[in-house]
Amino acid sequence: MTVKWITCWATDRAAFDLGQQAWAGLRGVPGFLGQCGGWSRRTAGVAQIFGFWSSRSSHEEFLNGTHDRLAAAQAGTFEEVRVRVLDQRLVIGSGLLAGLPAVSLLRLAHCHVRQGRAAHFIQTQAELWNPGMAGAPGMCGGVFAQNGESECLVLSGWRTADDHQLYLDERFGQRYEKAGLAADLDDVTGDLVDLDPTWTVIG
Repeated sequence: MTVKWITCWATDRAAFDLGQQAWAGLRGVPGFLGQCGGWSRRTAGVAQIFGFWSSRSSHEEFLNGTHDRLAAAQAGTFEEVRVRVLDQRLVIGSGLLAGLPAVSLLRLAHCHVRQGRAAHFIQTQAELWNPGMAGAPGMCGGVFAQNGESECLVLSGWRTADDHQLYLDERFGQRYEKAGLAADLDDVTGDLVDLDPTWTVIG
């Protein structure tokens, strides 16, 4: 699966929101699996959107086809956009798309991996972080995706913000100490996103 991560700096939230709903036109596009997103809790006016495709080739075919027609609905509603495309490496729990109907909060961690440490980081994700999240109350599913050797995205969906906070309070600290992230990562940044159900499209 291919994961497309879009960050937009909106100039008109109401107009952007209306335009985002026009992406319902993705439904039925070959290779499209789903899309979700919402507004950042950490930066005002920033929208975080995640699209899921069966492959990079199906996404590229979409870009060369119906993309511009759908994107026209949001023209003039944002001042900057950043797009990243990554490939799924691991599924967390039952997967984000499967759990999406119960999600109200998305948590993303954008990780820059040190040279030569990718294999260890992915192994730690599979053996330590993923089981810990999958067993946490209120965690609805997630995805671990990678672009090249150095860039990774950990995206998880939570039933409520309180469920995510409980995970941080009760599980995160112990796993952080065991993981040895300082040896694996040059940098990690994150965000919390309030999922807007009107932006959700299932293929």
